[in-house]
This record gives sequence, C-alpha cells and structure tokens, in this order.
Amino acid sequence: MESNVLVVVIMSIAPLVAITLGCILPAWVEGKAVLKALDAMARQPEVADEIRTTLIVSLAMLETTAIYVLLVCLILLFANPLLALLAT
Repeated sequence: MESNVLVVVIMSIAPLVAITLGCILPAWVEGKAVLKALDAMARQPEVADEIRTTLIVSLAMLETTAIYVLLVCLILLFANPLLALLAT
C-alpha cells in the first residue's frame, strides 16, 4: 500500500473515531451532571431554581464540546489541506 493511500485512509478513519468519542463522552458527562443536579434538587428543594439555572448553563458549555469535535471532524474530512498536498 502506498503511503499516500495510507494517509488518506487514516485521515478518513480519524474523524470517525473522534466524532464517536466526541459525542459519547459529552453525553455521558451531561447525564452525570443532570443526575447530580436532580439529586441536589431533591435534597434541597428551596434552592432548586439556582441549581436549575446553573445546570442549564453547564449543559450548554458541555454541549459545545461535541459541536467543536464535529467542526474539527468536518474540517478534517472536507477542508483538509494535506489532501491537496498528497494529490501532487
């Protein structure tokens, strides 16, 4: 197998692995955050509004991780400058 073909294959598989991990891990962490927040709300219902607000902001920040992974994977797949160098 030529080295050019190997590089293209690796550049095609790497985004697949990255998007898989980049979606599973933030979803897992978000689930843990919701679980802890609901547990805290059940223990102290008087501060449920503050916990809910903090939870929503935290979930938005956690979700940006998956969005950044998607962005990087799309760049690797469609706008990769190394692929143009390999064609020559």
